[in-house]
Amino acid sequence: MMEVPNFKKHIIEKCGLSETEFTQIAPFIKTKKVAKNDFLLQQGEICSHSFFVEQGVLRFYALNEEGNESILQFATENWIVSDRGSVFFQEPSTYYIDAIEDTLTVMLDEEFIQRVVQINPDFRKQNENLLQNHIRHLYKRISLLLGASARIRYLEFVAMYPDVMLRVPQWMIASYLGITPESLSRVRKALAAENFPRK
Repeated sequence: MMEVPNFKKHIIEKCGLSETEFTQIAPFIKTKKVAKNDFLLQQGEICSHSFFVEQGVLRFYALNEEGNESILQFATENWIVSDRGSVFFQEPSTYYIDAIEDTLTVMLDEEFIQRVVQINPDFRKQNENLLQNHIRHLYKRISLLLGASARIRYLEFVAMYPDVMLRVPQWMIASYLGITPESLSRVRKALAAENFPRK
């Protein structure tokens, strides 16, 4: 197994495992390297894992009939990304997950979760809490897309992804926000005139 210090910290601090328990599950941890621009998931495939980002940047997106992208999520270090519907229902995915940078992931599936639960029964509840928190953020994102101005969407993006600004192209940020690159440029210029840090 490759060294995964971010995952170790995450599963100890967020999921309540002890150092000893982590040592017990370490042999079952599977990692996957993804080169920049390569895919973890493509439309039509069944998603069998969730992916914890140990190092790098992933994006989770869909394509419409014209081939235009709608980015639903970025995942940097310590984020988890997956098509949960495909995982749970074993249905072909309508989404893509690819790497914006060379990325190292920890692959999480039901077998791994079961092994962790055997060692620490409280893990499933903690994992469920993380899932519910993800759903809460998703609802907030939908509300922003439906009713918030481009400025508010951008400010929320900066708050949620403070380390993404210099790591992904501006057109991807615009896609995530549901606005044109030109609109994003106008928002950034207006905020810069107010001395807002652009990063």
